[in-house]
Amino acid sequence: AISHDLLKRALRPDISERGELIAARLSAFFAVTVAGLLGINPPGFVAQTVAFAFGLAASSFFPVIILGTFTRTMNREGAIAGMVSGITFTAAYIIYFRFINPAADSPENWWFGISPEGIGTLGMLLNFAVALTVSKFTPSPPASVRELVERIRVPGGSG
Repeated sequence: AISHDLLKRALRPDISERGELIAARLSAFFAVTVAGLLGINPPGFVAQTVAFAFGLAASSFFPVIILGTFTRTMNREGAIAGMVSGITFTAAYIIYFRFINPAADSPENWWFGISPEGIGTLGMLLNFAVALTVSKFTPSPPASVRELVERIRVPGGSG
């Protein structure tokens, strides 16, 4: 999915089938390696891991879904910038306190007293701010996209 959806559609539309296959194999190898390492050396209890996952999802996808559905000015550039900033901030905070400097993982060292399990909220707010700002200074989405968003917002058969 990564090689086809991300690589072929967005980054390198001219990639050959062989190149796409190599990218798919490399991304699968990377995913299996990360899963194996996390399985051997888990980052915490299940609840903690789930909290990290929800924080990362909240900081990357939630704002873009909401803004893409309910604002007419959200564009691709804003969505990408927001997602990258939100997930980068959240992941860096989690990685710092859980892996790089676990000795500093205490309330007196956390930003605003927010633990790594809860930092996704700040990442989400950062995503909203960056996405809206970048969208304001870049071209609006095409009319076809705005029309599609309008159809998504209005249920079929209404009116």
